[in-house]
Amino acid sequence: MKIIGTGSALPARQVTNDEISQFLDTGDAWICPRTGIHSRHVISDEQIEDLAVEAAQKALDMAGLGAKDIDFFICSNVVSEHVTPGLSCIVAAKMGICCPMIDINCACPGFIYAMDIAETYFQAGKVERVLIVCAEEPSRMTSWEDRSTCVLFGDGAGAAVFARGDKLKAVKLNAQPDPDKICEYRTLMPTPFVTKQEESTPLLMQGREVFRFAVTTSVRDISGLVERCGLTLDQVNWFMIHQANLRIVDAIREGLGVEAERFPTNIADHGNSSSASCPILLDECNRKGMFKPGDVLVFSAFGAGLLSAAAVLEW
Repeated sequence: MKIIGTGSALPARQVTNDEISQFLDTGDAWICPRTGIHSRHVISDEQIEDLAVEAAQKALDMAGLGAKDIDFFICSNVVSEHVTPGLSCIVAAKMGICCPMIDINCACPGFIYAMDIAETYFQAGKVERVLIVCAEEPSRMTSWEDRSTCVLFGDGAGAAVFARGDKLKAVKLNAQPDPDKICEYRTLMPTPFVTKQEESTPLLMQGREVFRFAVTTSVRDISGLVERCGLTLDQVNWFMIHQANLRIVDAIREGLGVEAERFPTNIADHGNSSSASCPILLDECNRKGMFKPGDVLVFSAFGAGLLSAAAVLEW
């Protein structure tokens, strides 16, 4: 398969580190050196489905397609106000998409997991065009009294349209089940029969362990996947890394021995937008004209689960 359109959308409200310092014992001097983040976009009066629709429409417009031209729709989302139906159905109803659709929750690697699912459908001869939308609002998952987590995240949506082709060269998916490393628990509606103690918790993250997992798996996955494709790291034009933390991205780059110029970032102004991170970065780079035909892009993402994924794609 190949990419024929990209899109992204961000909330209007942008919160700086200095604004956060007004209600938390932190600020730019503490946040930026540890994360590389200066500000992040957060949902205020928007709905997550509206950001998803905007990103999807931009991708369709770039591809020169309409909603009814899509054969399969994959939506990646960790949390939203909608328990059921899935966010894909909410977005589809607003856009007039009528094809089969699924929702996935693979946390931050969701875009790459969705690409792997899409490729399976292409290989089976079931589809001609697939829309992937990753829409996330992690700012609604954290406690804004916890400076170690709330400063990391930003909201947004990214999308890509895929058509039949041979540009996706390889994908690697991994799981290292360790759910307590990044987790959030929310209670369900009460019943007369539930006797166990239940309590909702905000997003909890064991930062050092997650950092180690992210760097180790990303370096391993990228190196192995590039080699499997018969390429060298020198032949990769762009490393599209999940924008979790600039220190993580830098550690991955150093582990691979690659110069910074091939590692585009947007975390300074966006923060960590979970599965939307990679497609937002992809769209922004695409619209800047950074990619040339034949360029080799390597994607790598990691997150709750613990899950990780990597992909090699030719532009």
